[in-house]
Amino acid sequence: MPNRTPQAQRVFLVVVDESPELKIALRFACNRARHVGGRVAMLYVTEPAEGGEWMGVGELMREERRQAAETKLAELSSVVHEMSGETPMLYVREGDAREALLALLDEEPAISILVLGAGTGRGGPGPLITELAGKYAGQLRVPLTIVPGSLTDDDIDAIS
Repeated sequence: MPNRTPQAQRVFLVVVDESPELKIALRFACNRARHVGGRVAMLYVTEPAEGGEWMGVGELMREERRQAAETKLAELSSVVHEMSGETPMLYVREGDAREALLALLDEEPAISILVLGAGTGRGGPGPLITELAGKYAGQLRVPLTIVPGSLTDDDIDAIS
């Protein structure tokens, strides 16, 4: 029998925002991580602070946005730990969501799957999914899992 090395732990990355689809993507990622002995990672991207001649104001805005991101991630961390059994990896970045996400994927080889929840409204699945499944699909080094926003908790539990 050949020697087998242990498989690297799968890390499921979820982008945190204020959309209702976040709950769906997070539940799916937590379920998958729990079933495969993996882990969840969360990325929160803040808008860049504007400064110009008021650099002090810009710096204050940047700090407030970072604090809000850290608060949101702390709240979600307990949910992720409860659902997956593991403490999540947390990332906060500033800038454009797509650019920050692609940069993180390049920097963190441990991340193995990107999980995003699709919107169900008239706006389509969401700008990040539209960009990543279209023009930027070739730049992803990991599979993209799109979880339909219309799924219920029971639906997600049954498939993940």
